[in-house]
Formats: sequence, structure tokens, C-alpha cells
Amino acid sequence: MNALTAFHADIKNILEQARSKARSAVNAAMVEAYWLIGRRIVEEEQLGQHKAQYGKRLIEDLSAALMADFGKGFSYANLYNCRQFYLTFPDQEILYTLCRELSWSHLRLIMRVQLIKRLSNNH
Repeated sequence: MNALTAFHADIKNILEQARSKARSAVNAAMVEAYWLIGRRIVEEEQLGQHKAQYGKRLIEDLSAALMADFGKGFSYANLYNCRQFYLTFPDQEILYTLCRELSWSHLRLIMRVQLIKRLSNNH
């Protein structure tokens, strides 16, 4: 029975490593997608202008359409976070480093800290 126990442990380890790699790959793909969504939102808001035109319901309307297509993961708040993600890290090279190292949850925390720093520097 010891041989089966060691064999089972080896197989279990292989599967756990594969699942971990799969989670990392999915996380990196979703972080990249969120950044690209954020970039696209900023581009659409600005329409080639230096600053966005305010008063448009772009994110609200997009949220409703995407939630109909994909479900609750595309709330106004999440799309706003995508926009902020792009604005916080506009350099695509930094994005690829972040995708490999951090989860979306970690990145949202970093964005909040960056926002707090900007607000405290303005006062």
C-alpha cells in the first residue's frame, strides 16, 4: 500500500501544479482583458480629445449590455475599475509584468492606494 500512497501523492502533486498554472494563466488573461477594456473605455470617452466629455452614460450603458451578455461580472463598478486600471497603468509593458505577478484583487487594492495618494497630495 505504501507504493500506491507515494504514487497517489505524486499524481495529486502533478494535478495541483497544473491547476495552479491554469489559475495563473486565466488570471493573466483576465487582467489583460480588464486593461484592454479600460483602454477602450478611455478611448471612447475621449473620442480623440485630450480630456473626456462628461455627462455621458457610456459606462452605465456598456455595463447593462455586457451584463446581458456575460452576467454580473461587468457591473458599473467593475467597468469603472477597468477604466481606472488603464489610467493608473497606461504603459502596456508594465501591464505584462503585473499580469504575471498580481491578481485582479491585488491590482484593485494598489489602484485604491494610488488614488488615496493623489487625493492627499492635492490637499
